[in-house]
Parts: sequence; C-alpha cells; structure tokens
Amino acid sequence: MTTVISVHSFRGGTGKSNTSSNLAGQLASAGNRVAVVDTDIQSPGIHVLFGFSDDLDNTLNDYLWGKIPISQAAHEVTDRVSMSTPVADGGALYLVPSSMKSGDIARVLREGYDVGTLNEGFRELARELQLDYLIIDTHPGLNEETLLSITISDVLLLLMRPDRQDFQGTAVTVDVARKLGVPALFLIVNKVPSNIDADDLREQMNQVYGADVAAILPLAEEVVQNASEGLFSLTSPDHPWSAQIREAASRVSQ
Repeated sequence: MTTVISVHSFRGGTGKSNTSSNLAGQLASAGNRVAVVDTDIQSPGIHVLFGFSDDLDNTLNDYLWGKIPISQAAHEVTDRVSMSTPVADGGALYLVPSSMKSGDIARVLREGYDVGTLNEGFRELARELQLDYLIIDTHPGLNEETLLSITISDVLLLLMRPDRQDFQGTAVTVDVARKLGVPALFLIVNKVPSNIDADDLREQMNQVYGADVAAILPLAEEVVQNASEGLFSLTSPDHPWSAQIREAASRVSQ
C-alpha cells in the first residue's frame, strides 16, 4: 500500500520543493521506495535539486499530453541520496519532473490539462514502481489540481512562514482539507528566525489550527547558500534544519 503525501502551501516561496525533496531523500535512505511528482507545472523547479538541467525530456507534461506512460517520466535519482548517505536495503528514489521548456509551460497555461489523467498517473506510478511513498509537490494556492492532490492524500503537509499572510491563507487551506477528510494533517513552519521560541510557536500553531506541527525549520543562511545544489539534510546531517526534516519524516512514516 502506497502512502500519498501532498506537500502544499497557500503562497509561493515557502520552500515547498526543498522540503519535498529532502523529505523524500530521508524516506528513501531509510529503505523505502519513494517517488516525488512535481505538479507545480506552471512554475516547476524541483528537478534542479536532483541535478537535472532545464532542458530535460520525458516529463510529467509528456505523460499528460499522451506522449509517454508515466513510468517513462520517472527518473531514478537514488544516486543523489547514496552520494551523501548510505541507503538501506530496498531504498529507491524517483523523480517525475515537470517541463521547464517555455513552450510546454505556455501550453499548460493556455490549454490546461485533465486532472483525471493526473490522478490515474499517480495510481499507475505507485503500482508500477511498487512505491511505499508517493510525494506530490503541489502548486501553491487552491485550484482543481490542488484539491485533487489533497483529496487523494493520506498525509497533507502544509508549509507556512511565521507571518500574518501565511497564517490567514493556511487557515483557509486547513479548513478545506478537513472538509475533504484528509486522514492526517501536519504543519511545517519554515524560515523561522532565531529570536522566535520554537516551543511557543508550536503551541501557538496548535491552538490556532488544531493541528500538530511536524517540524519547525530555522531560517538558516547555510540552507540559502546551498540554493539548489542538492539535498541539504543529507549533505549536512548535523545541521538543526536537517534534524527537523528527519523529525518530519518520522512523523509522516508512523
């Protein structure tokens, strides 16, 4: 049985792709078969974290337009984990990227795509790759694709920053997720300044949203400097940011 995890935020810029990729790396290193799907088709980017250039072929777009089966869009990236940390027996990591080609993005914006086809692709991918975890890196905000991802999720991770706009937008998303009956919902607070008490923030989040906090990720210059050079939680395992990613991985895998 595949556990479907959607990583979502109400606004862009919360670090969704970085969190999704590092979470996937942690789960794969523990011996799980994991795939990450970049469904942020309008503004993709997670592929850079796995060492791909912007002109890559065999993408989610190609599957959605009927050119290839989704299994052909799944690029194995286990080596991006094993180069930093040992991978337990059975562990594997795959990435289904979205296209960065300007013509492909323009076509999506112009024509859209069938979310039913996307849903079937998730099922097919889980079956063919015998996945333990399918991680969906979503498009920010609430739209048809996002609602589909939330609906089919076993776990929803909502990323937010500690500011008023994110507080309000996250409240709306939490309400929608609960109406859709998501089995497990966790918050991840990212880019938290060092002068904010983590325990107080965790308690505040619980009171405001009635949801558990899976991780509080500190605002760290090292993570910013790392930019898109790889999976920070694996290359810098002793960093407090990495420890919180491991905590999130532990929560979603319980």
